[in-house]
Amino acid sequence: MNPSPAPVYLSIDRAMEFIGDVNGVLSLLKTLHQTLGDDLPRIQAMLDKDDMHGANRLLHQLKGFTPVFCVDSLVEEVVRIEHLSKHAASAEIRGAYSHLAPKLEQLRTEVATHLRLHAPA
Repeated sequence: MNPSPAPVYLSIDRAMEFIGDVNGVLSLLKTLHQTLGDDLPRIQAMLDKDDMHGANRLLHQLKGFTPVFCVDSLVEEVVRIEHLSKHAASAEIRGAYSHLAPKLEQLRTEVATHLRLHAPA
């Protein structure tokens, strides 16, 4: 059996610095996994309908958790796109999000893998 690849966007070290204990990190990772699963399709649907206010609201929530769980490059991209969603043209926002969405899906996969490997028995 091959070991799971190292996370690209998830930073457990950063989460431990913010949260302080393994159980707290695992608990919040479960919430993060559920939130990503729910919100990523919703963001895309809102962008598809030109609901930039709704997309901004969900992107703002993403912006809140990324500094706790994610590497700097992803944090910076989420912050940039959340800011765009306040003021930019919808086509620009959709284009920027189309580059971010696969990274957020990768993050969701990394969170799921970490939970599977580290969940209490």
